[in-house]
Amino acid sequence: MKTASLIILAGSLLAFALPASSQERVWRCGNEYTNNSTIAQQKGCKVMEGGNVTVVQGGGGTTKSSGGSGSSGSSAARAPAGSPRVEGVDQRARDGEARSVLESELKKAEARQAELQKEYNNGEPEKQGSEGRNYQKYLDRVAEMKAELARNESDIAGIRREIGRLPGNKPQ
Repeated sequence: MKTASLIILAGSLLAFALPASSQERVWRCGNEYTNNSTIAQQKGCKVMEGGNVTVVQGGGGTTKSSGGSGSSGSSAARAPAGSPRVEGVDQRARDGEARSVLESELKKAEARQAELQKEYNNGEPEKQGSEGRNYQKYLDRVAEMKAELARNESDIAGIRREIGRLPGNKPQ
């Protein structure tokens, strides 16, 4: 009885495997993909199932490992392999433009924050319309204002971080 069920199971597995064998198998090895079975077995890769894989190779396709851990990581963070090289003058112009855009966004966010704080009035904004009769409506509006203040403060902090990351950062 067990051998009959094993034969049926093996036959059904082969029936499903035959249509898939017409396509080339693809193995995933961490963040790398390969269709070479010997490499996949050496690295202990897993077979990809149930979807198409599109791989776009950049530059050399493999990364070089160096003794210094900081040197290769910082160069990869600057520009991906195969991206066009930008001249120093052009890059400084781009950085300056990015800085001016971020600074204008920061000014807008700070102006909005001042406006929100004035309207919030230290947690006691003026009641509007039906809020005199419906206190819960007032409390809901106050909670929304507090949340908006927090979001805007977070936006301001994010913009300041981005400005701080720009090359040639000048203290303000």
